[in-house]
Amino acid sequence: MQMNDSEYFQQRLDDQINWYSDKSSLCKSRYGGLRIVEIVAAAIIPLLSGMNVEYGNWIIGSLGMLIAIAAATGNLFKYHENWMQYRATSEALKHEKFMFLGRTAPYDGDNRFPVLVQRVEGLISKENSTWTLTVKSEPKDVNKV
Repeated sequence: MQMNDSEYFQQRLDDQINWYSDKSSLCKSRYGGLRIVEIVAAAIIPLLSGMNVEYGNWIIGSLGMLIAIAAATGNLFKYHENWMQYRATSEALKHEKFMFLGRTAPYDGDNRFPVLVQRVEGLISKENSTWTLTVKSEPKDVNKV
């Protein structure tokens, strides 16, 4: 099956731009939410430490545990890294799309559509490889011997 440029835009390029943009926004909001939990919990701990609150030690301990869980969750799912990578890929795909539509180099020749497909698929492939490396990379555990 051979596609023309409008089919490719609709079925592949625009679809990928939207997917990367949506995933970037999702990762950004999750990253931000977890960071806010960490910041608020960390700010409350010194306040409670100076007050004579019933069950204060339990509350402080729980807040410390919440901070650890939020930090570990963000690190495990790599929301910050994925947010940045997905946004960069979405913007790179948009850049290629608008260079193609504007007929600017490298899309100013007779074979502009095959060049677009090659460059777009290269960007997607590169992002997939980067994602695989990001997911495989485990944070170094300083406690391991």
